[in-house]
Amino acid sequence: MEFRHLGRSGMLVSEISYGNWITHGSQVEEEAALACVRAALDAGITTFDTADVYAGTRAEAVLGRALRGERREGLEIFTKVYWPTGPGRNDRGLSRKHIMESINGSLRRLETDYVDLYQAHRFDHSTPLEETMEAFADVVHSGKAHYIGVSEWTADEIRRAHALARELKIHLVSSQPQYSMLWRVIEAEVVPTSEELGIGQIVWSPIAQGVLTGKYQPGQPPPAGSRATDEKSGSGFIARFMTDEVLSTVQRLRPLADQAGLSMAQLAVAWVLQNPNVSSAIIGASRPEQVVDNVKAAGVKLDADLLKAIDDVIDPIVERNPKLTTSPAQRP
Repeated sequence: MEFRHLGRSGMLVSEISYGNWITHGSQVEEEAALACVRAALDAGITTFDTADVYAGTRAEAVLGRALRGERREGLEIFTKVYWPTGPGRNDRGLSRKHIMESINGSLRRLETDYVDLYQAHRFDHSTPLEETMEAFADVVHSGKAHYIGVSEWTADEIRRAHALARELKIHLVSSQPQYSMLWRVIEAEVVPTSEELGIGQIVWSPIAQGVLTGKYQPGQPPPAGSRATDEKSGSGFIARFMTDEVLSTVQRLRPLADQAGLSMAQLAVAWVLQNPNVSSAIIGASRPEQVVDNVKAAGVKLDADLLKAIDDVIDPIVERNPKLTTSPAQRP
């Protein structure tokens, strides 16, 4: 495993991190989830990403149990706050009330005294940013988190939050956006702003919900049990890629992966890691062998000719519109 600094912070994270968005507590049984975490640890992954909303808070609890007995100082545990975690009017968003209550719930479920990174899962347009950042500052100053980050925020939102973080003497060090060969909406605005401010990307869905593995064939139904067939597993996110044009184009990447001596998934993960602003790429898994395969992308260097060949193949289907940085429900 290779390690990178998270932005310009002093904290090192594993180049590939393990996330349990749509697996732990929902898509796979706990025994399989624990086996995946064990495979990640055995492969040298030290960075684990989750969120309070995943599987209705169950994912945090599964991860906490999976990491029992590990040396806490040797891990980087990340979680997030924003999406609803209960039926109440205040069980959501980035108000001071929800942040302060949510961090306590996350720490309890994760079985730890602190998280290394506490992230705003989306921007909250109904709460003053000053209130949100002051609450994050109290979380950090109380020792419940070391750093703060954001997920799917626009460049302008990141810049405003970073300025407040500096005033409050806390470190906003990361952005967690969707990023892959097919989804490059952060490249025009978020990445340049982040580079300027010393913020690193922790990217999710580097294999485009599995599409970049090549397992989905144009004109054919998705394989039984795959993410595209499971409504609980984020199939709404994969739908945008499930067109014959996209799937046919992705198949044309296979010779390039073979040329590099990589699987399709490894090529996809290695590709996002070529971006110097990417600190870590999050992988998920329902089986330990998927972890073993994906971590082989760590440390891989793709030469300029191969990167150009990839671009030549997929350029017609790449999404680059920076206005798509956030989900429709989160746009003002």
